[in-house]
Amino acid sequence: QVQLVESGGGLVQAGDSLRLSCAASGRTFSSFQPMGMGWFRQAPGKEREFVAAISWNGGSTGYAASVKGRFTISRDNAENTVYLQMNSLKPEDTAVYYCAARGSAGLSTNNYDYWGQGTQVTVSS
Repeated sequence: QVQLVESGGGLVQAGDSLRLSCAASGRTFSSFQPMGMGWFRQAPGKEREFVAAISWNGGSTGYAASVKGRFTISRDNAENTVYLQMNSLKPEDTAVYYCAARGSAGLSTNNYDYWGQGTQVTVSS
């Protein structure tokens, strides 16, 4: 079992930056237990959507078109933590952001086994 806890959300103005963190416990991010990680978001009245993904060793990343060039996903396996650096934030980025983990090493936009509780990001215009 894996527990994921997100942090770093908040209220910011358009153009500002935020860095989200996702701390994992219950299963270490080691080469013996590779886990791909991802970030998703859900805005009010909308379905949850893929934001970014990273492979188990950070060698591969993928992004939704709407955030590519503004957001960066990274991970620190020694700290069991995944990050989402969000720059040039827009009001349409407002959503609850969720961290997710999958029991496979590679990237995925939709196949995840574990989810965090989410952290709210609100971007004012």
